[in-house]
Amino acid sequence: MRIDVVTVFPDYLAALDLSLIGKARQSGLLDLRVHDLRDWTTDRHRTVDDTPFGGGAGMVMRPDVWGSALDAVLDGDPDGHLVIPTPSGEVFTQRHAESLATEGHLVVACGRYEGIDARVADHYRAAGRRVSELSIGDYVLNGGEVAALVMIEAVGRLLPGVVGNPESLVEESHGAAGLLEYPVFTKPPVWDGHEIPDVLLSGHHAKIARWRRDRALERTAARRPDMIAALDVEDLDKHDVAKLAELGWHVTDGTILRIPGAVAD
Repeated sequence: MRIDVVTVFPDYLAALDLSLIGKARQSGLLDLRVHDLRDWTTDRHRTVDDTPFGGGAGMVMRPDVWGSALDAVLDGDPDGHLVIPTPSGEVFTQRHAESLATEGHLVVACGRYEGIDARVADHYRAAGRRVSELSIGDYVLNGGEVAALVMIEAVGRLLPGVVGNPESLVEESHGAAGLLEYPVFTKPPVWDGHEIPDVLLSGHHAKIARWRRDRALERTAARRPDMIAALDVEDLDKHDVAKLAELGWHVTDGTILRIPGAVAD
């Protein structure tokens, strides 16, 4: 995969040289390039923004500068997918990460100030380009660089060979199971009076799997009931159904419904 990031603060993306994403860059699993938007300005002040039409606070990033930059970075690639981090976008989820991880070329446009002139996204959509405006949460940042770091790590770690043990991607939070991950523990078995659950020391793989599944159901019901309601009933076994009933959820007619007045553990 190739990922190009366009920003007015290239140094902000230095974190992409670290950890697994950095190793993926070094090994060639990920072709990641960071570009300075100001390289496409034409005035001596290297101006990338101007006042908003209609008035109002802040500055808006100019479409002509962005157009020149994106045309150059996309370089005629018909499959290049333009990703624009913005608080007004669709909420970025693990499903988005999984979908973007199948792409061959992503171009991430990091806006600043009041954002990028809206005509930029409209222009590339009208030209037949895939454009995704995505938000990493219901809050506002100073620019798109932090969101770009989040999205690139979420996508990059899904590429084949980036994560050493691919099995670790299966049961993690927001994975294929649709649940938050169960609690995890390591040595020492007793720390500050807190002991590891006996079942994890038993060596009984079936019991350990059931314990982990139950804890995942409990944690998800308590913290993210929306995810419980969204589970596919076809993926539940009789033990799951019984556990959900214990937690205040009723499985019936292909749906999962909260029992009125029930409180999850």
